[in-house]
Amino acid sequence: MDSDATHRALDPERDPAALKALTHPLRLRLLGLLRLHGPATASELAARTGESSASTSYHLRVLAKYAFVAEAEHRDGRERRWKAVHAVTSASNAAMLATPAGRAMLVLGRRRQVEHLQQSMEQHEADIDAGRLGEEWHDAAGIDDLMPRLTPESLRELRDAITAKLGELTARDEADPRARQVVLVTAGLPLAGEGPAAPAADAVPAPAADVASAPPAETGPGPDADPTPDAGRAR
Repeated sequence: MDSDATHRALDPERDPAALKALTHPLRLRLLGLLRLHGPATASELAARTGESSASTSYHLRVLAKYAFVAEAEHRDGRERRWKAVHAVTSASNAAMLATPAGRAMLVLGRRRQVEHLQQSMEQHEADIDAGRLGEEWHDAAGIDDLMPRLTPESLRELRDAITAKLGELTARDEADPRARQVVLVTAGLPLAGEGPAAPAADAVPAPAADVASAPPAETGPGPDADPTPDAGRAR
């Protein structure tokens, strides 16, 4: 898994200190806010999070030490501004689950993504109520709650297909003035059920885990996925 200008891939064996830096919930939130809203000062982020500017300043410096954030162009010389270096940070699920620290980071990242979904849902509902989103978005938006039976290979293929299609549509809509930021949280979580575990097939490389890609919205707390098997598509 390679890094590029927008995506940073972490290796738990080579980058343990960087991964550990992301285990602090406030650092994950600060990184997400910078990705969502763009460059900001420690004071601006303190106002968004309810923390002190001394606290946000300290945690921003830690993120900068491990190259998750960097100094942005200053509006004036009074206070340092920060920006996210990458849009997405990820790591191999298999590699993360191989160590206690990696497992803890993976769990924390997923919990934060769930919180982000809840925050985004609340913001979306507020935007609908306030008329900030037109009716053309009503049928397009929604939450899927499906429980198909898939093999590891099919689940990996599905996730890869979603990623590829998202890239295609994002490029197509880049210059369209009607485009809006859309929160897209995908999850593919196999459940063992009550029966005996199935015999292992040929090993399939684990898909990448988004460690800190979900930028938390600034209002409200986290996601609310209904686990009911027959919930279907809820809008």
